[in-house]
Parts: sequence; structure tokens; C-alpha cells
Amino acid sequence: MNRTTLELRGDREIVIERTFEGPPQIVFDAWTRPELVARWWAPASRGVSIVGCDADVRVGGRYRYHLRHARGDVAFSGEYLEVEPPSRLVYTQVLEPTASGPDPGAAAITITVTFAERDGRTHLVSHTHCPTPQVRDSIIASGMESGMRETMDLLESLVESQVSAR
Repeated sequence: MNRTTLELRGDREIVIERTFEGPPQIVFDAWTRPELVARWWAPASRGVSIVGCDADVRVGGRYRYHLRHARGDVAFSGEYLEVEPPSRLVYTQVLEPTASGPDPGAAAITITVTFAERDGRTHLVSHTHCPTPQVRDSIIASGMESGMRETMDLLESLVESQVSAR
């Protein structure tokens, strides 16, 4: 089984790594195309589902993933800062309550994802840069790690199905 690793670096960074059984273009598409993101981005075992997924994947473009769970709706949104298909993606991310829209005081994190080809497989590395140690600590305290591991497994299954469909 392919394992996902999570490492805390310094006091403001989270690094996630995983190798997927497919080429970078398929993994990049699964990471960026809304109809594919909606199939893996929410940890279903926690009762979370995606009810809206929009992305304009270009420099300056925006995205918004609207999730629903028992405690209420939330959304993750941000702006694409760098888009280099299929090898690199840099974007901001803010957790917003959906009832009132974005929280103007919410601290944006910056995520850099690389998709490196290795013998027909893709080694993905995601660097989450937090503006403060407190923001990183709150992300980890939210239970993000277990949900992320589940979604990475869902992404692996999606990538495998996309490879098989070729």
C-alpha cells in the first residue's frame, strides 16, 4: 500500500508526500478539475460531502470548495498564484463559514504542490506555509491529518481509475 507522510517543519509548515500510480498529468488533473476534486477531497467517513466545487485554474483565478457535515457548512477558497501543468501549483487557501461568506480576518495559508514524474508514477509533495505557528497548530488540532490520509487514499483510487480508463 502506498503511504502518505506528513511532516511538521519549523513552526509554520506542513509537508505531505505521496507517490501515485499514474503520470503527473492525471494527478494534476485530479487535483485541479472540479468534477474530479469533488470525488476525493472530502473525507466521507467523517460525514463530510462536497456540495459545490468551482475552480478557475489560472494565475489570478479563484477556487471554492463548499463542504457539508453534521456541524454545518464550511468552504475552502483561495487564489491560484502559479499554475504550471502538470508539475507545479501554488495557491492560497482560507477556511470560510459559508453562511456569512469569507471571514475578512481569516489568515490565508499558501500551498505549493509539485507533481514529479518518477518511472511513470507521480511523486506529489504539498508544502503548506502558515502565516503563524498558531494557524499551523490549529490546522493540526482540527484532525486534519486523519482526514487528509483518507482523502489521499481516495485520490489514489481516482488516479488508478483514470489510468485504467486510458
